[in-house]
Amino acid sequence: MAGANETAVTEYVLLGLHGHHNIEMVLFVLCLGIYSVNVLGNALLIGLNMLNPRLQCPMYFFLSNLSLLDICGTSSFVPFMLVNFLEAQRTISFPGCALQMYLTLALGSTECVLLAVMAYDRYVAICQPLRYPELMSGQTCVRMAVLTWGTGFANSLLQSIVTWSLPFCGHHVINHFFCEILAVLKLACGDISLNALLLMVTVAVLSLAPLLLICMSYIFILNAILRVPSAAGWRKAFSTCSAHLTVVVVFYGTISFMYFKPKAKDPDLDKIIALFYGVVTPSLNPIIYSLRNAEHSPAQMLLLGRRPEARVAELLEDLATQFPQNGLHFLRNDAMSWEGFVSPGRNPCPQEGLHAPGGTAGP
Repeated sequence: MAGANETAVTEYVLLGLHGHHNIEMVLFVLCLGIYSVNVLGNALLIGLNMLNPRLQCPMYFFLSNLSLLDICGTSSFVPFMLVNFLEAQRTISFPGCALQMYLTLALGSTECVLLAVMAYDRYVAICQPLRYPELMSGQTCVRMAVLTWGTGFANSLLQSIVTWSLPFCGHHVINHFFCEILAVLKLACGDISLNALLLMVTVAVLSLAPLLLICMSYIFILNAILRVPSAAGWRKAFSTCSAHLTVVVVFYGTISFMYFKPKAKDPDLDKIIALFYGVVTPSLNPIIYSLRNAEHSPAQMLLLGRRPEARVAELLEDLATQFPQNGLHFLRNDAMSWEGFVSPGRNPCPQEGLHAPGGTAGP
C-alpha cells in the first residue's frame, strides 16, 4: 500500500465523450445557451429582489439564496467543461479537480436543505400566519440561511477529506465531464467501503430527510387549504406555494430518474443524463418563478410601467374575503412592515400579504 501511494497524480484527464467529437460540439452549443440563460435569469431574480423593497421578505430572501446556489453550482464546472469540449487534451490539475468536486458536492447538498427551509417558510406563512413575523424574522432567516450553507459545505469537506485520503495508484483518467465524486472514487485502488457507507448516510440525511420535511409541510398546508370553503380561496392559497412545489418536483424528480433508472448499456448515455441534470435543472428555477409571478409581481409591474400599489391593494381586498374564517387578516396600513426586511413606511411584501403579519388586527 505504501508503494501505491508513491505515484503522485498531479493532473487528471477528463474523458468526456471520447471519440464522439460531433456530439460534443452539439453539447457545447446547448450547454453554452442553457448556462447563459441560467446565469442571466438567476442574476435578474437576485437583482430584482435586492432593488425592489417590496420583495425584501423571507420568501424572496430564500429565493435569492436558491438563485445564487444555481449560479455557483453550474459555474463550478460548466465553464471549464465548455473549454474542454474545444480542446484535444482535456486535463485538470489535482487542486482544480479537488476544488471542483468539493464545490459541486457542497452546493448540491446545500440546495437539498434550502428547499426544506423554503417549505417551512410556506408552512409558517399559511398555517401560522399570525406568528409569521415572530417565527420568520430577518435575524432568524439569516441564521437559517447560514446553517443551510454551512451544512452543505461541511458535508462536502468531510467527503473530500475521506475521498482524497484513498490510494489511487497513479490512476488519472476520470470517465466523466468533470470531477464528480462517484467518478473519482472509481479511480481508487483501495477499500472504498467506508466511503460508500459515509456517502449513503449523508445522502439519506441531506436528501431524504429534507424531502420528508417538505412532504410533511405540504401535508399541513393542504389540510389548512382544504378548510377554505371557496374555490377562489383554494387557488389563492395554492398560488403562494406552487412555484416552490414545482421546483421540488423537478429537483427530486431528476435525481430519482438518475439514480433509480436501469443502468444504460452505453455509459456515455449516463454521463449525458448527469450533465443535463447539472445544467438544465438550475436554469428552470428562474423560469418557474417568473411564470408564477408574471400576473401580479410588483417587480414585473415596475418593469412594465404599471403602478404596483393599485394591483396589491386590489389583491388584498380580494383575498381578505376568501380567508376570514381562518383569521387571515390583511394589512391596509402602509406604516406596517416586516421586521428586519422592510423599513417602516413601505408596503409589506405582496406575496406575504396573503398572510397576516402577527400583531395586526384586521378590519
